Amino acid sequence: MRRPETRKPPAPGTQHAAQHPDFELSINHVAAGGDGAGVLADGQTAFVPYCLPGETVRATPLGQSRCRLDSVQTPSRDRVVPPCPYFGTCGGCALQHWADAPYAAWKQDMVRRALDRAGYPDAVLGPLRRTPPAARRRMEFAARRGPAGMELGLHAPHTLTLVPIESCTVLHPVLEALLAPLRAVLGAMGGIRRGADIAANLLDNGVDLLIRADAEAGATDRVKLAAFAAAAGVSRVTWAVGQGVPETAALVRPPVISFAGMAVTPPPGAFLQASAEGEAAIVDAVLAGLPTKMTSKSRIVELYAGVGTLSFPLSGRAKVQAYEGDAPAAAALRKAAGGTRVEAITRDLARQPVQAKELAGAACVVLDPPFGGAGPQMVTLATARVPVIVMVSCNPVALARDAALLRGAGYRLTAVTPIDQFLWSAQIEAVCVFSL
Repeated sequence: MRRPETRKPPAPGTQHAAQHPDFELSINHVAAGGDGAGVLADGQTAFVPYCLPGETVRATPLGQSRCRLDSVQTPSRDRVVPPCPYFGTCGGCALQHWADAPYAAWKQDMVRRALDRAGYPDAVLGPLRRTPPAARRRMEFAARRGPAGMELGLHAPHTLTLVPIESCTVLHPVLEALLAPLRAVLGAMGGIRRGADIAANLLDNGVDLLIRADAEAGATDRVKLAAFAAAAGVSRVTWAVGQGVPETAALVRPPVISFAGMAVTPPPGAFLQASAEGEAAIVDAVLAGLPTKMTSKSRIVELYAGVGTLSFPLSGRAKVQAYEGDAPAAAALRKAAGGTRVEAITRDLARQPVQAKELAGAACVVLDPPFGGAGPQMVTLATARVPVIVMVSCNPVALARDAALLRGAGYRLTAVTPIDQFLWSAQIEAVCVFSL
């Protein structure tokens, strides 16, 4: 779920001002989405991007409580110069204008408030684990054929408008260096008529690219992609028309990423943790939360296993039953897990949750659900009475909902590790350990 960039406020008095007069607003806090929030004279809350607590701003309403920032009348002492030239136009980072200490405290407070809503008002959080700039190894780009040629970049906030970029403050240097040659080869593609979406994963042995275009890649396109891949350090390029099944368009070498020393060839566009540092923080916190007394016969049930990010580290402690609903991801995990203590099981946990009787005897359940949370699976998990549950959450709203079910089932919250993997975004992750 996630992209880090932001917008520069338009100059005062631009297009919407004549129809929707601007107003002055005092910002009292930064809301969960990263926008500044203040209360209007009629008691309604207005949300204005790129504002900080204590500031007085002028803003223009855009509808549904959203506003455009026109000017900052009284800046906060915590306002800093954003490091990225695209901040304010690109739709990823929302908080580059905030000094580091209050920004980090706000991220931790998002987790604290979620757990408070779940019924854990006295939650003690561990230190915030951070991903540094220039570390993002997974990014989704948009390409569009314009009057001046192919443009490559990210979407502006809340729109499909493309913001062309030449650099990115959060992006790993290997992916950043790929922007120019990728733009050039996309521009030469006959299989891209109007535009394409590109998912880039930086793996152990190069970049893995998935291109979703609006037409088929022809033979000439594939020759060009092969030459590009060989020259640019790209291991594999796969191509799909729209949401169709991807096909390999160019293969220099099988793409590989390793987890706890086990090599996995992920499917095209596979979900990976967004940075190596974020992955390490999650793995460390999950392993630290496992029961201390496990034997070679102990069993860990892992839910939403993906391609094995946690499965293989967990297998160093006990046998692992790893459930994953995405068939290509589960197949990649199963192939890599041959001869190990990991059993990969394909199962849609939203439609067919693992039941309490299937969890009987498990020493621990580890789950890393999608952005929306564990849904029906958490309902059955809460009744299973597994001694220890370690949950990775990337959404405070879903964390509050899922943790409340565990609180109702009598679980204590024994450890919380907040992880800022998406630097300068409004997103925060947490690893929470629950025990009976």
